Amino acid sequence: MLKRFIHLFYILFLLPFSCIDPYNLALEEGEQLLTVEGFINTMPGPHAIRLTRTDTYGSVFEGLIRPIRQAQVNVRDSEGLVTFLEEVEPGVYHTPVGFQAQIGLSYTLQIQLLNGRLYSSFPEKVNPVAPIDSVSIRSVSVATDNRLQDRVGVQLLAHFKDPGDQNNFYYWRTTPGTYVVVANPELFTNPPNHPTNPRGPNPKDCCDICYLTENNRIQNFAIASDEDFNGLDTRQTITFIEDNGSRFKRTYRTEVLQMGITQNAHRFLRLVDQQLSITGSVFDQPPANIRGNMISLDDPDELVLGYFIAADVKSQVVYIDNQDLEFLATPRIIADDCRTVPNATLNPPSFWNPPSN
Repeated sequence: MLKRFIHLFYILFLLPFSCIDPYNLALEEGEQLLTVEGFINTMPGPHAIRLTRTDTYGSVFEGLIRPIRQAQVNVRDSEGLVTFLEEVEPGVYHTPVGFQAQIGLSYTLQIQLLNGRLYSSFPEKVNPVAPIDSVSIRSVSVATDNRLQDRVGVQLLAHFKDPGDQNNFYYWRTTPGTYVVVANPELFTNPPNHPTNPRGPNPKDCCDICYLTENNRIQNFAIASDEDFNGLDTRQTITFIEDNGSRFKRTYRTEVLQMGITQNAHRFLRLVDQQLSITGSVFDQPPANIRGNMISLDDPDELVLGYFIAADVKSQVVYIDNQDLEFLATPRIIADDCRTVPNATLNPPSFWNPPSN
């Protein structure tokens, strides 16, 4: 029977998950795999856990990701307290609003599917993380295969002092970016099928400024251990935000999350990062598969994708003004009302509070 490797694509969906050594794994044709995505941290909830089914090569549903509904999901801490999660949309389960992990405790994710099958993570301990002293920005332009168009964007760098009395493992992510959408409704023209004036100028009175929060499930991440900077002031590059011609036309906002994770979680993420470097793309066939810290309690041989992380977190909000950037991509012209941009709104979100000039 035909046997194939699993797409790394499904692993990347779970950026928070942990680790055992990579190994070559053959799967029966068309087998479906439980995928667990999400983490909890010391910030107030809700925290989200996403449950899906993915298909291996050979299935007629290959490439589909289907939510798992009506599961019973809870998080148990090392003191015996159990917190139940609520399904808020298909396959997405939230902790209560006030829930937050506690430093020093260990947490286990437990899942019971509608068919009665039971799954659990190994316990994950919440280790303290150093506070962020500051986040700096670096405007960069990177050469590409296209000699006429470089890759332009912004690097974010976290500055912090690593504690010298312990081994620390760091994990960085950023929250979805929010930015000012700048449009030109005065440049609007009629559609080509207009009965009297096709493509003729037809300026609109509104609106040139909107706000858009991106919702990308696949996000860049960065990791580090303090092996080379134990006890020192350090600076780490944590992400690159590409300029797509719209993000930096005015002001861009994101929040940097600096998390302290376990050695096993760091090891898993490092292996994922190495595989991405080898394959070059999340859509390439991986040379190996990486098992996380989720197991089936009914069948120890069942492969479950994902790593459940529990982490301490420190955060810092970053606003990027286009006037502070040396390199900018060619601006995207929106010759229409900015409200025609999907998910754009006239009013800024409640957390929008850029520093005054």
